[in-house]
Amino acid sequence: MSKIQLINGSCANQTADVVVNAANSSLWAGGGICGVIFRKAGMQELTEACGKYKTPIKDGDAVITPAFNMTNAKAIIHAVGPNFSVTPKAFKELFDAYYNSLVVMKDNGYHSISFPLISAGIFGGRLPNPAAESASQCLRAYRQFIQDYPDYEIDVILCAFSAGEMANVQAVFDGK
Repeated sequence: MSKIQLINGSCANQTADVVVNAANSSLWAGGGICGVIFRKAGMQELTEACGKYKTPIKDGDAVITPAFNMTNAKAIIHAVGPNFSVTPKAFKELFDAYYNSLVVMKDNGYHSISFPLISAGIFGGRLPNPAAESASQCLRAYRQFIQDYPDYEIDVILCAFSAGEMANVQAVFDGK
């Protein structure tokens, strides 16, 4: 049976088939969770693997690479969340980043996935509560996926890194 859970921690440290990188459209090593994942996987190996994709990747799209030196995952899915400073109403693209990650996971035969709060950091723009919005779109994507693929079991971990994010996101999960 499929399930989704919220934890306070880093998605890069969870044991799952797939770890999701909150990627930029050029698939370059960035700051935040993106930088952490690149360092854990191996900067050179992951940069070369990402370089094989035609960029820029559109907001909401997701691509997959091996996890290289990450011993807690088999693959990394790079999901491009919207930058709400540039596109302040890009809620569909945020939903798509989560949903397309789940589809890429399924298409590659994986069943467990660890997400960061996509577009909740520097890409949060002027959203009143970027972490809660991100969690809400993750829940929507999870529900849509299990409706679209009822026979494909998945285990989703949504990771709120800071205590503040966890408090903001817990309310979304309590009301799910």
